[in-house]
Amino acid sequence: MWINYVFIICLIGSVASKYISPNHFWMLAFFGLAFPIFLLANIIFTIYWFAQFRVHFIFSLIAILLSAKTCLGFIQIDFISEKPSNKDVKIMSYNSMLFDLYNWKKNKESRNLILTSLAEENPDILCLQEFYTSEQKGDFNNIDTVKGLLNAKNYHVEYTTTLRGNDHWGIATFTKFPIIKKGKIEFNTSANNICIYSDVIIYKDTVRIYNMHLQSIRFQKADYKFIDQVKNDTVDTKDEMEKSKNILRRLKRAFVKRAIQADAIASHIEHCKYKVIVCGDFNDTPASYVYNKVRGNLKDAFVESGSGFEQTYAGKFPRFRIDYILHSKEFKSKQYHHLTETLTDHYPIVTYVSF
Repeated sequence: MWINYVFIICLIGSVASKYISPNHFWMLAFFGLAFPIFLLANIIFTIYWFAQFRVHFIFSLIAILLSAKTCLGFIQIDFISEKPSNKDVKIMSYNSMLFDLYNWKKNKESRNLILTSLAEENPDILCLQEFYTSEQKGDFNNIDTVKGLLNAKNYHVEYTTTLRGNDHWGIATFTKFPIIKKGKIEFNTSANNICIYSDVIIYKDTVRIYNMHLQSIRFQKADYKFIDQVKNDTVDTKDEMEKSKNILRRLKRAFVKRAIQADAIASHIEHCKYKVIVCGDFNDTPASYVYNKVRGNLKDAFVESGSGFEQTYAGKFPRFRIDYILHSKEFKSKQYHHLTETLTDHYPIVTYVSF
């Protein structure tokens, strides 16, 4: 029973982490990261006590009910799958991982396959994070390539890093609708994290599109190697404590920086006079302060029209949902889904928005 009490407290703590900034109390953010584990443990305890006809099952059941809203950010059942109409706007968000510029996937065709998937989906609005383009390397002039593939003449690109005057790293939004204004929210960080916004005209209505890439954990090769060793139970006990501390330090630093970034974005959205669509790689789960802060009063496309246990991260770290499409309450989302195949460490996410 005492073990059960511990997991109840942990579950409540993970729910509370949505409302308390890691910039003020960073330890609670770790509870939010482990929300699915604490939820599953309480479900098991509820079944265990109930099977023995013990009243103790009520305690975990209450904790589960308190976490129900948070749970909806992870798993959904779409009873009514409404088909999109010709007037609905197709939106896609994707961390393109620089179109596999450095051949991480050991596949020379990976860039072409990524671009092929974009062309097949053919979204009306495409938000790309970890975008790369080159003015000299013809094969990697990704601005012209994406414009041509999608027939999207309008785009908004901001660079966080430029080398040799021609190679650019940053973030990009492509759209088939006219862009009347462009802007950005810069973060006080040396990392390639940024948020841009583009005011577009959609059916005579001005809508602001936010596209963001928030602070990454920035694990190094040694960290990933250690995680693999833990999974395979081959870790060297001599270095285990120090390597564990290093991972925790990286997580803590990312939690705090993302919280500051989320506060700035939420304030910007709050003062926006237009209806908004928010896309991006938040690098945090639905049980996080970052997600809760940025979402605010907006609708979550997955919660509105998604189905199943959603995961958008395809890397080695636990595969949670960290990529999102949010929108104003005046809009309605349909048929949210992620593509089943990806050549990066993220799955592309897609939804239709009805105006």
